[in-house]
Amino acid sequence: MLAASLSGCALWGGRTAKPVAAELGPNVAVLGVRQAWTARVGRIELPLEVHVNGNVVTVASSDGVVAALDARSGSDVWRSSLGESLSTGAGSDGKTAAVVTRANYLIALESGREKWRQQLPAQVFTPPLVAGGRIFVLSADRSVAAYDGSTGRRLWSQQRPGEPLVLRQAGVLLAVGDTLVVGFSGRMVGLNPNTGVPQWELPLASPRGTNDVERLVELVGRVSRVGDSVCARAFQASVGCVNIARSAVAWAQPAGGSEGVHGDDRAVFGTESNGVVVAWNRVDGSRLWAIDRYKHRKLTAPLLLGRSVVFGDDSGTVHLLSRDDGAPLNRLATDGSGIAAAPAVASDTLVVVSRNGSVYGFRPD
Repeated sequence: MLAASLSGCALWGGRTAKPVAAELGPNVAVLGVRQAWTARVGRIELPLEVHVNGNVVTVASSDGVVAALDARSGSDVWRSSLGESLSTGAGSDGKTAAVVTRANYLIALESGREKWRQQLPAQVFTPPLVAGGRIFVLSADRSVAAYDGSTGRRLWSQQRPGEPLVLRQAGVLLAVGDTLVVGFSGRMVGLNPNTGVPQWELPLASPRGTNDVERLVELVGRVSRVGDSVCARAFQASVGCVNIARSAVAWAQPAGGSEGVHGDDRAVFGTESNGVVVAWNRVDGSRLWAIDRYKHRKLTAPLLLGRSVVFGDDSGTVHLLSRDDGAPLNRLATDGSGIAAAPAVASDTLVVVSRNGSVYGFRPD
């Protein structure tokens, strides 16, 4: 099994000129936003997700710092330094947090103290899902397993065949009601969380091409869930939505991005690999608008927050656009090291993490 980092990079033998990032021009702050607080964790060189439980956000750094922060103040609820390099961000249910080390150990933490650890058979790039007293792990060998949250005992494992390449970034792993929803290659699969038995399977993209790179198809996080509707991106292939209750694909549209999507009951938003930002109608997948103002700026997955679509770029800038037409509303500066993960919201606070490990809390004026 080979892991590939393929976020829009060329894989040819010759050198290609690096695209020039679009100039932003002057910032006109239509929507007032201020920095409320800042905190620090270690440098981020892993597939990070900012995990939110009520007022608490949980983040993890590459060098093994795991921190739960109060989104109202930025202060530590708890903090743990594992002293080991991590391959994933943290998952949490508000009581138990879980991470995976580069040595393939699943570690469960409670209030910052290690509860148990369990050796895993393969690398992991997707943050564990902590739900229902269990910890679910999606591994790079396209297996998913469930572990008892109290003891670490493995409860079941489900293995799927797949292509020889896998992305070195977070995949799809979430709970929807009494179903565990997992991304296996280009398919969204519903599993019984008690047994791992598949209940349904829906394709958003299919492998194509003549070599392993061209045939690589993976569903990537983040996803947008509204009730029974779950929308996701298939890496460099498509964006689509499925209806869990009907076990049916609602729509899938060709799209060339490598980061996940977000939205609400009206629209789904995504950032393409070339920096184009797109809005799709959630009901039928028709395109609502697209803007190329941020071309080649290496954008994160977006966050829909009120009237704003929020995303970060590789220069460390956070952009707020109008959800209605993509018009700019404001631009926020961080430490310039690049934004490490899709923005998140907790306790009316926009939370952004830089690659240097600075955590920012922004609030409207």
